[in-house]
Amino acid sequence: MASHFPVINAWYLDINEDQVFEVVAIDEQFGTVEIQYLGGELSEFDLDTWSQLQLTPAAAPEDAGAAYEMSIDDDLNLDSILVPHNWNNPTLSLEPDSYPSIEDF
Repeated sequence: MASHFPVINAWYLDINEDQVFEVVAIDEQFGTVEIQYLGGELSEFDLDTWSQLQLTPAAAPEDAGAAYEMSIDDDLNLDSILVPHNWNNPTLSLEPDSYPSIEDF
């Protein structure tokens, strides 16, 4: 039986179902635990059901981002170029003035 409170981003193995899942949200107001299986399917348990589950903590699978259709390259965000010296440039927040042209009339 699950002897501890669920932890968001923690992975568990449901021994009865032989499935690994991640806790993605806990709604304490409604008493529910939202989970996502490795394949991407979402499910929800109430806290009473959670306490009856036969769970064991599990390590995150090697391809844990597969449900989100993300690869390691996506996680690194290699396509974006970061230029730190421009972050504090006040002129970057200015919008150019708009002047009417012949096409606007």
